[in-house]
Amino acid sequence: MNNISVLYSEEELALSVKKLGAEITEEYKGKKLLVVCVLKGAFVFTADLVRSIDNDMQIAFITAKSYVGTSSTGNVSISGDHDFMGLDLREWDVLLVEDILDTGRTLCELKKKFASMGAPSVKIAVMLDKPSRRVADITPDFKCYEIEDKFVVGCGLDYDERYRNLPFIGIISE
Repeated sequence: MNNISVLYSEEELALSVKKLGAEITEEYKGKKLLVVCVLKGAFVFTADLVRSIDNDMQIAFITAKSYVGTSSTGNVSISGDHDFMGLDLREWDVLLVEDILDTGRTLCELKKKFASMGAPSVKIAVMLDKPSRRVADITPDFKCYEIEDKFVVGCGLDYDERYRNLPFIGIISE
């Protein structure tokens, strides 16, 4: 068992997500919003976030993977809801929801993909932003927290598919 210390409690996260939801509600008022959850990691954050957004929306799911253990592979593999429920994306503003913005490779690729499909805007909401690890030129439009270069788990974030179910964000040490 790895040692995990709490970085953000369940209560702190709930307040931060609620505040973020209010910002996103204001940003997309009167617009057609497609929320795209980046699986697997963002499923918990997305579920909490969409309940805090007071706008009509559609929700799609896409899988993008670039990590094995605690290391980024440098390659991004993407799969999932490629038809986006038959929506004409030229009519929908896209909000990509990710658990963590780290190197930026994954979100860069996804942002390009949705822009090429004609979405009027493609913005990014993340639970955690880790700018010290960034290799791609990308920043989140909405974020709960900015963190240092620590390996974190919980609320969907995993270590080799473990600890996603933790209700808090924790720092893992071996």
